[in-house]
Amino acid sequence: MRRALFESFTRRPLTEPPPAPDAAGLAELAQSVNRAARAKLGRSLSIRQVDAGSCNGCELEIHALNNAFYDLERFGFHFVASPRHADVLMVTGPVTKNMREALLRTYNATPDPKWVIAVGGCAADGGLFAASYAVTGGVKDVVPVDLTIPGCPPSPTALLAGLLALLQKAA
Repeated sequence: MRRALFESFTRRPLTEPPPAPDAAGLAELAQSVNRAARAKLGRSLSIRQVDAGSCNGCELEIHALNNAFYDLERFGFHFVASPRHADVLMVTGPVTKNMREALLRTYNATPDPKWVIAVGGCAADGGLFAASYAVTGGVKDVVPVDLTIPGCPPSPTALLAGLLALLQKAA
């Protein structure tokens, strides 16, 4: 054990450095999202995130949208605490039997027009947990879904691209 500890001080880590972020691509994507939100809604977009039984991997990526690098609020998007103030429901995880009713109530409490985004593979079809006795299925099995963002978990850039696709698809 002692030898392994000393070797860890002298050796470099075996991991490789992360790829450099594409700042120009992210800025262009963000401007497109902002323009689309203003054109379609005439105001900012309010998002309510709903965890229907996930492992929290997708939540970590959604919360990354609020960090200093992505800073979702600079584009006029913001997360709200109540579904009564939301335009979009971002639902993560497979819908468990215990969360089915809560998701339905949240959906019904959201005023029209509203959009539902299924975030991640589990929200799309139940994912790895689909065969569990405690899982109802994907989000589309409980409420209508307007957009599915694939990935396990999807990156914040993929989430921004999904919001842009939703706004461009909206009439």
